[in-house]
Amino acid sequence: MFSARNPAMLQGHGLSVHMNTRGNNTRYNTVCEASGHKTGVKRNANLGKLQAGYLFPEIARRRNAHLAENPDAKIISLGIGDTTEPIPEIIVKGLEDAARALGTQGGYSGYGAEQGQGALREAVLKTFYSNCPQLSAEDIFVSDGSKCDISRLQSMFGPTVSVAVQDPAYPAYVDTSVMTGQTGLYNSETQQFDNISYLKCCPENDFFPDLESAPATDVVFFCSPNNPTGATATRAQLEELVAWAKKNGSIIVYDAAYAIFITDPDCPKSIFEIPGAEEVALETASFSKFAGFTGVRLGWTVVPEALKYSEGFSVRQDWNRVMTTCFNGASNVAQGGGLACCTPEGQEAMMNLVKYYKTNAALLKDCFDSLGFTTYGGTNAPYVWVSFAGKPSWETFQDILSKTNVVTTPGAGFGVAGEGFIRISAFGHRENVEEAIRRFKEAFGSK
Repeated sequence: MFSARNPAMLQGHGLSVHMNTRGNNTRYNTVCEASGHKTGVKRNANLGKLQAGYLFPEIARRRNAHLAENPDAKIISLGIGDTTEPIPEIIVKGLEDAARALGTQGGYSGYGAEQGQGALREAVLKTFYSNCPQLSAEDIFVSDGSKCDISRLQSMFGPTVSVAVQDPAYPAYVDTSVMTGQTGLYNSETQQFDNISYLKCCPENDFFPDLESAPATDVVFFCSPNNPTGATATRAQLEELVAWAKKNGSIIVYDAAYAIFITDPDCPKSIFEIPGAEEVALETASFSKFAGFTGVRLGWTVVPEALKYSEGFSVRQDWNRVMTTCFNGASNVAQGGGLACCTPEGQEAMMNLVKYYKTNAALLKDCFDSLGFTTYGGTNAPYVWVSFAGKPSWETFQDILSKTNVVTTPGAGFGVAGEGFIRISAFGHRENVEEAIRRFKEAFGSK
């Protein structure tokens, strides 16, 4: 097995090694030096712009390196936002019934509608958009998850659009923009890609960007509750965002992956609660964090018929073409589970899961507050954003891992504005969260 910690070994296997040092984060990027046949196909130059590895595989690599050096360590992972609790029984029954039906003559079905089963599209509309009368079931496209839809949306928008993202933000927004060809090269001075507008979201602006000074862009990625900060936009803030997009002719890609965690009545769960949003926004969401479907894979994207390009052409019509060309529809079995989620019993079961993770978040937030750290999020979101007073976040990540055997996520992995912060995930078994809290207090009690 090749190890990025051993450049000599890599070179011995016909690989050239390039050391990439960024702050206190040294990585080795490897480039294969072909010793045999080479095709005549050139590598996609946009993929060549990407820096090192995607955030979470890099965290896994460092976790594994720590385990190799400390084989007896009992690792607790509060890093990647992966659900840990079993899917509720009422929802499992929906999955089982859908699977069993495939074994019967009357219940078998093959390829389904690429847009999703009609019953599920109606159920999603009724369950999550009952207060958005401007929407219809035809606006809802069922998929295999938000992350996949983000990539497909980028394919639809193409390489010539200009893009804005929150900073910090979910890494997929930036990386798919790079891969699609919407950006310039990586700028080592700014530690950002050229030709992307980074909308700084920090404690000083209440984690909402200064839109008045922000340049107009074609597409704006906006996530609320935000991953990683846990900040949740208020109604007034979203009204400002919609007005700004309308003034600039922008399209908002609104990521509502964590909307079910919102309990503050002043924080909308959907961008479509804002009047006029259907003319400037589309929304992507998922059952991943709602029902523990991170492995089942089921989500949806809402593209209103009122959303038009500058030429007046329907965005929904293009999205339908993308989905029917690039996607064969979500799994029949997964959609059976989705239908179960939308029943009254399924909704209650989902809220019980949410309550469990929100209790974890409250415990973690209280822990770091009691230790004298400044924390954000953790109220309407399953993430706690902890300030480490400007200390480089990869260094803090390593310090926490070394002292507590707990995996977190370095804020810098989400953007320049995340430097100095650590994201703590509330997705974990309660006993592990409580043990992690004990270790945190032991390690940082003398802060």
